[in-house]
Amino acid sequence: MIDVRDCKSVWNSCLEYIRQCVGDQSFKTWFEPVEPLMLVNNVLTIQVPSQFFYEWLEEHYVHVLRKAIDEQLGPDGRLEYQILVDKNDLNRKSYGTTLHKGSIISRSINPGVSKETKQEVPAVSQPIDSQLNASYSFDTFIEGDCNKLARSAGLAVANKPGVTSFNPLLVYGNVGLGKTHLVQAIGNQIKKNHADKKVLYMPSERFLSQFIEAMKNNQSQEFTNQFLGLDVLILDDVQFLSGKEKTQEIFFHIFNHLHQSGKQIIITSDCAPKDIKGLQERLLSRFKWGLSADLQVPDYETRNAIICKKMQFEGIEIAADVIDYLAYSVDTNMRDLEGVVNSLIAQHTLSGRQIDLELAKQIIQNIVQNVETEVNIDYIQKFVSEYFAVTIEQMKDKTRKREIVIARQVAMYFTKEYTNMSLKSIGNHFGGRDHSTVIHALTSVSDLMDTDKKFRATMQDLIKKIKIKSA
Repeated sequence: MIDVRDCKSVWNSCLEYIRQCVGDQSFKTWFEPVEPLMLVNNVLTIQVPSQFFYEWLEEHYVHVLRKAIDEQLGPDGRLEYQILVDKNDLNRKSYGTTLHKGSIISRSINPGVSKETKQEVPAVSQPIDSQLNASYSFDTFIEGDCNKLARSAGLAVANKPGVTSFNPLLVYGNVGLGKTHLVQAIGNQIKKNHADKKVLYMPSERFLSQFIEAMKNNQSQEFTNQFLGLDVLILDDVQFLSGKEKTQEIFFHIFNHLHQSGKQIIITSDCAPKDIKGLQERLLSRFKWGLSADLQVPDYETRNAIICKKMQFEGIEIAADVIDYLAYSVDTNMRDLEGVVNSLIAQHTLSGRQIDLELAKQIIQNIVQNVETEVNIDYIQKFVSEYFAVTIEQMKDKTRKREIVIARQVAMYFTKEYTNMSLKSIGNHFGGRDHSTVIHALTSVSDLMDTDKKFRATMQDLIKKIKIKSA
């Protein structure tokens, strides 16, 4: 007799033990998708999503599973797998594994269960054009807090495609944050490390248009076949498949085949899987099998490093204050930053212009909107210098005249208050002073505001005017 209640309770007890033995990510990836089906004659049957899933469990977690079954069913307990082909397909591939304290005693195909019908994959006689841009690499993808998880997972996939638990790997984030760069860097690294691997990069719009054309010409199977022999499929901007039911259907079968064959799937999206609208639930559930990693807007330090790396790659020297100005001013996305840097390089290379602050400001005004309305360090230095009747050059000089020192310290204070610049960067903009000098300036201004009524009134007046500018 089949007792569904008992099979669920036994498996849940097994999961409690397994959770203590494996990491959270491994548990989420490899055990949460498993469903208990039945418990008959001390044989617990569980359903796993694919052949690859089954093989991974047997290779990496068989000892944990054996101990869990031992505790719940005793030494004669047995675990049997059924591999899901499709929720609408009643055919299952079933594997039985007897788990004892010592070792696996037997593994066999149950004769009473229908075998999965396998689709023959046509031989690929010619090399596949990967459609990858060779300029995208990990060397030019600067790591920061904004992308550390995605970049680390990408490197792991590049080294062992289809083998890690990051399959599929889904990278998501807003426009211009480097999703395409990262996934193409993964593809290029795989081709470098594994010359025999067949890698294909494809934007979702192209996938959609090619499928529509194939349907018009009654060549849907030929369209599908071009993907079945791949080792790595990279599908960019999967959200564009939303609402396209037939296209999702064909991608679902391609996904299943590749995943069950242990091939690597890499996907990008403009949002997390749970927020993608118009995609079939069975597709979204498969996206969650692996790892979803987000890309965020890079912070000031990361933007600074990106500019330095780009200029170094082009063999162009650029002053630190120009780099700091660019990193501070262009904080929207990576495309804007790359556009500004490329424009500067073009001006320098084609017309021989020196890359200085003046040129940087001109380029930014043409590319980044509303830069004039921002309270940035240039505005603060100009504003404070005019208020205290000193020049910006004097504030950057080494002079220790009291009126100039006060102006310099106030400008440093407002820069720290109204920008995201680091202490080191602020010091660089005031004559190359170190961070300790900036800290001293901030402390001095705060102390004077607490002890000197006249100075406090001056600061309140300045703050009021800056707030009007930044509103």
